[in-house]
Amino acid sequence: MPTRILLTVFFLLMSITAQGAESVKEPAAGHNNIVIETTKGIIKVELFADKAPVSAINFQRYVDEKFYDGLIFHRVIPGFMIQGGGFLPGMKQKKPGHKSIVNEANNGLKNKRGTLSMARTNDINSATCQFFINVKDNPFLDHQGNTMRGYGYAVFGRVISGMDVVDKIEKTPTTRAGRFSDVPREDIVITRMYVE
Repeated sequence: MPTRILLTVFFLLMSITAQGAESVKEPAAGHNNIVIETTKGIIKVELFADKAPVSAINFQRYVDEKFYDGLIFHRVIPGFMIQGGGFLPGMKQKKPGHKSIVNEANNGLKNKRGTLSMARTNDINSATCQFFINVKDNPFLDHQGNTMRGYGYAVFGRVISGMDVVDKIEKTPTTRAGRFSDVPREDIVITRMYVE
């Protein structure tokens, strides 16, 4: 596996500040669909509120609050994933409005192509608002044990249409922006997100 990807996983979202894990108490039932409108096209995702209730409700809460509207996909790594949910154009960080959540990576769901997962720091329970979409199967991100290194990244949804848009975003040329690498040269903006 390329060193670059391993380092990226190790430092995935160094910019998130862990604020103490929060558990959502009233999980939604079943599956909810979210529409992600971007400057590259529309992506529709299904949330797995039954298998990943904390992550799904946390994500939908940010959607309902219109937190993601105007943010960008700020990290794009071909053959790995596209990541968004924490930065405005110009790589200006938008702080999460809620505490970090409990990591649900042990829910049996796998980081397969087209799945959505919560991004986090090296702290297992540090995920807040940032997420990524796997552009290929990434089994090394799956739960492999209860250690810090092997706990994994929680899958909480999957793309049900618009994978061509995800692939288009994946092919966007990237650059460095200050301390950040793999930043798209052109802003790929989430114009709005809403529950379908």
